[in-house]
Amino acid sequence: MALSTTDGNRLSDHLAKLGTYAQTELGYPCAFDIDYKLLAPFLSYSQNNIGDPFVEGGRYRLNSHEFEREVLEFFAELTHAPDGGWWGYVTNGGTEGNLYGMYLARELFPEGVVYFSQDSHYSVAKNLHFLGMKSIMIRTQANGEMDYDDLKEAIKMRREVTPIIFANIGTTMKEGRDDLQVIRSILDDLAMERRYIHSDAALCGGYAAFLEPRPSWDFSDGADSIAISGHKFFASPIPCGIVLARKAHVERISHAVSYIGTRDTTISGSRDGFSPILLWHAIKSLGVDGMKKRLHKAMAMADYTQLRFQEVGIEARRNAGALTVVIPMPPAEVCTKWQLATSGDISHVICMPHVTKEQIDALVDDIVAARDPTGNAQNTPSYVA
Repeated sequence: MALSTTDGNRLSDHLAKLGTYAQTELGYPCAFDIDYKLLAPFLSYSQNNIGDPFVEGGRYRLNSHEFEREVLEFFAELTHAPDGGWWGYVTNGGTEGNLYGMYLARELFPEGVVYFSQDSHYSVAKNLHFLGMKSIMIRTQANGEMDYDDLKEAIKMRREVTPIIFANIGTTMKEGRDDLQVIRSILDDLAMERRYIHSDAALCGGYAAFLEPRPSWDFSDGADSIAISGHKFFASPIPCGIVLARKAHVERISHAVSYIGTRDTTISGSRDGFSPILLWHAIKSLGVDGMKKRLHKAMAMADYTQLRFQEVGIEARRNAGALTVVIPMPPAEVCTKWQLATSGDISHVICMPHVTKEQIDALVDDIVAARDPTGNAQNTPSYVA
């Protein structure tokens, strides 16, 4: 079988287009610095990781469960999961991981109310709608972090129901991190013994364990489940993620499926078996030291980016230990060219490990060039927190 010349040219053109667009992508948390070409031969097989990755003996043998388990064990150690008391699987992305966490919470506490901040990812409300869960939106602080006073008052008004906290470990626009220790202290003060805390660590979960000072975000800080994306800091070319949860919670929803000859405790059933190998490759080739080096490089680039904006009079803000630099929204043509994510009056640049000074300089030059003769940037209001 072969493509026609016309169809072959279309693919070649699309590949060239992707290469061009990748050079001007600064607004979304996708990394491009890990070479996965060595794994191309695995695309010749239909690897389906259906079922529980920890249960052997399924009838479909073309899977990568052994690699998936190693990936999960790595993240379990990274997130201080309780020894022998955790479970997880490689998901199709962060949204599925968050859906899984909320599904567990609903099964444990059907009467519970979910508290999530106004800076949460748009998919959170969608997931809660799917699950039919009641929810309350909490205000955020200027840096994107949850307003804890508002959270406490909201829970106090509904003390008869179990609080389910959806915590952001890096909000979409500002990379604000909710503090699990503060959240736990609020629940303790209100004597809310029945509780559930989920950490949405889509981007930050890839490197939060390496930050100093260490954020309060994982199982040791009270999380019941954690979702991390694999196509962000770990540069997987295929969207994927990792979800981990306390094992006792998962056992509430586990059931046997005769068709596949194993147990299925996942949401999606059939799952991509190539992604676990991608993540395994990143973990094994980089190691913890390599991951720390990538993080330090990215942090240095975030420092440089913030300084470059400030040098030309553009207000740029950034949370401590964040790769995200927030600026007033540039003109539309600049946002389009550099694929800058925008919300309200702000945009951001996310300094993933592949981002270079040359890219940042070119972006700054484009914003400066878009200014009017008086030297003020067009359509760029002051920073709105």
